[in-house]
This record gives sequence, C-alpha cells and structure tokens, in this order.
Amino acid sequence: MTTVDTGPAASFDALLRNLVTDPAAIEEVAGAARAHSPEVSRLPPAEVRRQVTTLLRCGLTALQDRIEPGERDFAEARRLGADRATQGMSVSGLLRGVQAGRDRAVELVIRHGRSAGIPDEVLLDGLITIGRYATALERAVIDGHRDAERDLARAGHEPRTRLVRRLLLGGPVTPAAEELTRFGLRADGSYHCLVAGSVDPVRADGLAGRLARHGAVVGMVEDRLAGLTPRLPPADRLDPTALLVAAPAGPLDRAPRMYGLCLAALRVAAGQGRRGLYDVTELAGETALAAQPALAELLGDTLLAALDPVDGFHRELVSTALTWLDHGQRLDRAGAALHVHPNTVRYRLRRLRELTGFPASAVGEGAGGWPVVEILRWWWALRSWRDRR
Repeated sequence: MTTVDTGPAASFDALLRNLVTDPAAIEEVAGAARAHSPEVSRLPPAEVRRQVTTLLRCGLTALQDRIEPGERDFAEARRLGADRATQGMSVSGLLRGVQAGRDRAVELVIRHGRSAGIPDEVLLDGLITIGRYATALERAVIDGHRDAERDLARAGHEPRTRLVRRLLLGGPVTPAAEELTRFGLRADGSYHCLVAGSVDPVRADGLAGRLARHGAVVGMVEDRLAGLTPRLPPADRLDPTALLVAAPAGPLDRAPRMYGLCLAALRVAAGQGRRGLYDVTELAGETALAAQPALAELLGDTLLAALDPVDGFHRELVSTALTWLDHGQRLDRAGAALHVHPNTVRYRLRRLRELTGFPASAVGEGAGGWPVVEILRWWWALRSWRDRR
C-alpha cells in the first residue's frame, strides 16, 4: 500500500502549486516585474503574465522532479531569453524584471505559507531550495538571450537594427552611403517612418517579414518594431490585429522627427484600442491635444463645472454632445448612432446648454456658424471630462 505524504514538505509543495495557478499571484509577480524594469513594462501585460507563468512552472517542475539545478535543462527559460533578445530588450532590463518578480514570489510564499500554518523552518528550507533553482533559471534566461544575440548578429539582424536605431533616434554619426546601400537604403531616398504597437515575438517576426517584402528596413527600437520603408504595404497584407502608424515619405534626415510623431500618435491610437495601419496625419488632432493633458483637464473642469461625474444623466448628456459633434453636428446622424430619436438628441443638447452654457446653435440641425475654434474647445472639454471619468 502506498503511503501518501501529508507532512509539512507536502504542504509546501501544494502551496507552490497553488501559487503557480493563482491569477492574483501571477498578476502580483508580473506587476513587480513591470514596476522594476521599464523595458518589461513596455511589453503587453498579457505577455508579462505569460512570461511569469512560464518561469514559475519551469521552476516548480524542476523542484517536483527533485533534479539538481545543474542537471536540469531549463529549455523554456532559455527560449524566453531568446524571445526578449529578438525583441531588442537588453539582458540587464530583462534581468531586472526577472529578479523583481522572483523577490515578489518569495514574499508571496512566505505570506501564504504562514497563513497556511507551515512551520518557519519548513518555509526556510523550501526557500533555500527555491533560491538554488531560481539562480539556475536566471542563468538559463541569460544564456538564451546571449545565444540569440549571437545568432542575430551572425544573420545580420544586429547591424540592421543598429542602423535603424541611429536613423530614427538621431545617432551622433551619420551613416555612410556604403552602410545605407548594404541594407537597401539611399542617402537621397524618400522613406516612410513606420512604428508598430506592442506585439509578441512571434507576431513581431512575422510582421517584420511582411514589411521587408515591401522594401522596409526594420528593427527593434525602444522595444518596438520600427523602421523605414520606400512604400507602405497594403493594409490587407498586414496582421489585422496589429497597430501601425506611418509618416508621409520624406528624406532620411527628417526620420528622427517623424519617429517622435509616430510614437506619440501610436500611444493615442493604442489607448483608443485601434488596429490597422494609420497615417500619422489621420491622428494629428488627437495627438496634439493629448500632448496637453493639464490644459485638457483645466478646460473640462472649467466649461463643465456644473456637471457631476457620478450623475448618470450628466454622463449621458456629455456622450450625446460628443456624438453630435463627431457626426457633423447633425441631429439625425447623432440619433442614429445613439439609437434614439433626433428630438431626444435635441432635448439633451438643450439640457446641456442650460447647465453649462453649451452654444445655443447646438439645438439646431447644424453648427449654424459656430466657429471652428469654439467647436474644438467644447469637443476637447467634453472628451477630457468623459475620459477622466
């Protein structure tokens, strides 16, 4: 008859298994990794949670198998390190995230272990063992990262990425014509700057390949896929779940300014949950306004001071006014978008006017000579008030 171990060691193993499958614990460890590593924080939160789960499961499996750390093949950890190298993340940035996550995981083990009544001496023995495996795990992550960096360098990825970074970030030395020619660029050429939103390593590789087939020279810049291309690919040839922002074509010396604009527009588009390929000029207004958050807050608080953010009717008035403005100041179009009668839209606009002084022409079918600057001022105030709440 097999004897089931129900002692303290078994309780400690059960504690570890529970933590690895606990979403709240995973989120706490992932949050620590993001908080202590700016490079990790720029990854999608779901990707960081996947990374944490992978490492914790890898370590737990090694502990359960009772295999010495030096004899264990931490293949998953090596693969994770390689993925981050492919994304352009530095080994130091990766390690800061891994170590911060490890420290938070140890805190969770102690906290939950004591709550479960596991003796301190058992927790101490377990944590010493965990420390040995965690060290081996970190070495595997570093080895995977460095191996991938060497492979990328041999394949020419690293020189290409260095060139892209110099062109987009404004390196101190202008690339020579021979270096540009090596990667298909010309000093007198005209190129679109292109920046992609955060994607996982596999999708980033696929996206880079599609862009390269249209003449793009891309690399990982500040943990984002970015580069220059002589022509933009058709939107239907790209990953439909990806977000990309491009600038109109221009000379290479304009690339750093275009990169900054694309990055600012990308943040706005990502915050709105957009997907697809956008020209930076399509997002110009929202990008410019997003650069002045303090003014936006002041404007919303001043023009809409009479509105209560916890009042559902007031929120409905703001939503209606924004919809009306976004649909050409047309009652019929706003009503169709809101699934209400145009008279309902008119009534809500009139109530908003009574509360805030919203321009009187809003109750008509059109703007009625309402100045463009005034439309912008109210649209920005309404948008700021809504988004902050």
